[in-house]
Amino acid sequence: MHTIRTVEAAAYVGQPVRLTGWLHNLRQLGGVNFIVLRDGWGAIQAVTESEADLEPLVGLGLESVIALTGVVIATPQAPGGVELHQPHIEVITPITETGPVPLNKRQIQAGLPLLLDHAVVANRHPARQAVFRLAAGAMAGFRQTLLAHHFTEVQTPKLVASATESGANVFELNYFGRPAYLAQSPQFYKQIMVGVFARVFEVGPVFRAEPHDTTRHINEYVSLDVEFGFIESHFTVMALVRAVLAGLFSELAAHYQAELTLLQANLPPVPENIPHLHFAEAQELILKQHGVDVRGEPDLSPQDERWLGEWAQQEHGSDFLFVTGYPMVKRPFYTHPDPANPAYSNSFDLLFRGTELITGGQRLHLYGDYLAALARANLPAAPFETYLEAFRYGMPPHGGFAIGLERLLMQLLGLPNVRLATLFPRDQKRLTP
Repeated sequence: MHTIRTVEAAAYVGQPVRLTGWLHNLRQLGGVNFIVLRDGWGAIQAVTESEADLEPLVGLGLESVIALTGVVIATPQAPGGVELHQPHIEVITPITETGPVPLNKRQIQAGLPLLLDHAVVANRHPARQAVFRLAAGAMAGFRQTLLAHHFTEVQTPKLVASATESGANVFELNYFGRPAYLAQSPQFYKQIMVGVFARVFEVGPVFRAEPHDTTRHINEYVSLDVEFGFIESHFTVMALVRAVLAGLFSELAAHYQAELTLLQANLPPVPENIPHLHFAEAQELILKQHGVDVRGEPDLSPQDERWLGEWAQQEHGSDFLFVTGYPMVKRPFYTHPDPANPAYSNSFDLLFRGTELITGGQRLHLYGDYLAALARANLPAAPFETYLEAFRYGMPPHGGFAIGLERLLMQLLGLPNVRLATLFPRDQKRLTP
């Protein structure tokens, strides 16, 4: 007898099989009993009219761990088109108490605080499973696309000696008697690795000690980072962004339709040419269409981003919009200025459905330019000595970008809060579970 996963049952019609998982539901309806087993991939129901078949479950609660054997029968009206007959139940781990969050409903009947407080159990719900399976698919699509473009995956340190972005928003810790910090991003290291491999990417956590309390910010998240050399400008980087997004969504479309359907998610088409606006043009557009004068502001507000997202959808039918040329005053010192207008940068943000998803651009690559940039920013060169060494000994024109995984999922799934796209969120108030 084969031990199978729930999603494999349709291939065993007419055969006896064994499945292991959790008792997801038990329905007793006028002499017909339905036992629903959930595993890490889905759920399947077993049907019996015999009360004797249910005896192993007497006195037990949902989430008991069980093994279920039976014959697979094709039943079009059953979930997944199959069900088990002649069931036999073996109890592996009995549970007798009621869990903190009911998992046997189509939707979780719990508010956000309760859901997050008990995420160790709540994440078992099929809808929560689907979110994090899509996260895995997004990372897989990201990796596969970049590997196909001859990138090398790297893993850089998360304990660093100084702040990556030269700001105060870092978590400090005691590193054997001297200060160290949790990395805000792998920016310095991924640039250094361009000098080794020319094309690199990383999937890993980043930490921001920013006192945000919004629906779109958390203090630890998964960053999908890319950096590569021998580019012409930030438009070279934008072209790769487009290819990565197309590959990522193609992976989800090919292998995660069940999760997308369960969550009622619509994958966006990625245009061959994602529309783009210069930052100054975007501000003029906001003034013209909404009567709000944001000229002179160094950044876009969330409301500005929503307006621009609506414009991209109306004018181009696109869920995506590049905003290029952000003012240098809002970009880190390593950002390459626009040669034609040095007040603006060769950088971009990508808006996805009206929210910033990706930040990227062209970096400085000449050693002398770095020394000048640090001087303009009133930053000493000494803390950046090892970083600058890569540029002293030859670095090609290069650039890159980073995608926040949780924000990508939030926008893709239409979730009201990024915490719902985060396995175990970390914010100002939450350090557990």
